[in-house]
Amino acid sequence: MSLDITPQVPLSRQIIKAYGDGGFVITGQNYTGSVLVFLEQTLAWSGDITLDALKPVIDHPSKPDILVIGCGPTFSLPCEELRAGLRAHGIVLEWMDTAAACRTYNVLAIEERAVAAALVAVD
Repeated sequence: MSLDITPQVPLSRQIIKAYGDGGFVITGQNYTGSVLVFLEQTLAWSGDITLDALKPVIDHPSKPDILVIGCGPTFSLPCEELRAGLRAHGIVLEWMDTAAACRTYNVLAIEERAVAAALVAVD
């Protein structure tokens, strides 16, 4: 008996395959610099972790319920103003270093959760 536990991922689903060297590989496409990753598209992003810089997430047609922010190579605490600002738009903030954020986003995306990621590029 064979049991395949590999999840079926829709072809259009954005999955983070690699990170580092100042960029990302997402669903076979190379991106240099920081990115915003939605379930079905990836956009270049300034890497500024402010409510204004995250406006594309807030205004996205398929606004996520969860925003995973990868704040860079090491964990630092988010400002409460950012958390409150996202919450006011119905978005829960999950804050972690970029490596953990890549893994967390992938798991939530495969689970078909309404998620996006804002990822600061790391070397």
